[in-house]
Amino acid sequence: MQSRLRVQGHPIQPMLVTFPYGLFVSAVVFDLTDVIGGPAFLGEVGYWTAVAALVAAGLTAMAGMVDLWDVPGGRTRRTAIAFNLVNLAMAGLFLVTCLIRSDSPQRGASVPMLVTELVALTVGAVGVRLGARLVRRFDEAGADETNFDALPGVAGSTVEIVRPRP
Repeated sequence: MQSRLRVQGHPIQPMLVTFPYGLFVSAVVFDLTDVIGGPAFLGEVGYWTAVAALVAAGLTAMAGMVDLWDVPGGRTRRTAIAFNLVNLAMAGLFLVTCLIRSDSPQRGASVPMLVTELVALTVGAVGVRLGARLVRRFDEAGADETNFDALPGVAGSTVEIVRPRP
């Protein structure tokens, strides 16, 4: 099975998923620093980092939905659906904390919000495991046997949207 959304023959969603995960972790680090007594502006930086992560999570979810369209039934499809639902749950928990923080003038973090974010990261860890399982399954199916050294030179656009092979 191949992904519909690819860059140079490699699926886009596994590349995109690193952005929200990294931004969510960064937001928690900023918020933790704010809660333990760091400079107050770090709480606001954590808030805006979480907002950026939510935008990235939305874009990643759209790419995941396009890919989910062609995942064959069975265990792989169930894993892909679980992966997307877990990522949605993580983003939902961060969305709740962002909505609560949006009303305050400083947008700083509090201990309950930090705990909620840590729970969200724990949920995200389950998503990382499911994503790794999906990548292994797609590799076993022989989706694309190329590596960076074997990429052909492409004149023009390197982003392609293709119909996957059955």
